[in-house]
Amino acid sequence: METPIEILPYKSDYAGSFYELNIEWLQTYFYVESYDEEVLRKPDEYILDKGGHIFFAKFNRTIVGTLALMPTSNNLEFELTKMAVSPNYRGQGIGQQLMAYCIDFAKQQHYKSLILYSNTKLENAIYIYRKFGFIEIPMEDNSPCKRGNIKME
Repeated sequence: METPIEILPYKSDYAGSFYELNIEWLQTYFYVESYDEEVLRKPDEYILDKGGHIFFAKFNRTIVGTLALMPTSNNLEFELTKMAVSPNYRGQGIGQQLMAYCIDFAKQQHYKSLILYSNTKLENAIYIYRKFGFIEIPMEDNSPCKRGNIKME
């Protein structure tokens, strides 16, 4: 990629991209739950107004990826969630750039930890999470993530 990727914070102009990138990803790898629809249609209400953050990867003038940090019940722990990269841009390191940006951002904010839920069938994603230092931790019995079968910190 000759033009660098820009990582940008949420703007309402990007709400459509947040929805479209995540819906495409969910439909490709899993299925869309009604809760997904709700969160993706109302990111202000479900993520931003609760103290969360959404970031976007922009290439040229196109939003090509997104990733959110959602607060948990622990004030200094955030969930890495809603990560999606446009199919045309996958395999080019954009997800890793978003991850690196969010981890640096979390350190600057003095967050104690980041957690994520994933599925072991997403071998590339799990590889990347491990590469960034995430380790598997026990999943709670009442996990909020129906598709997930692995929790990492």
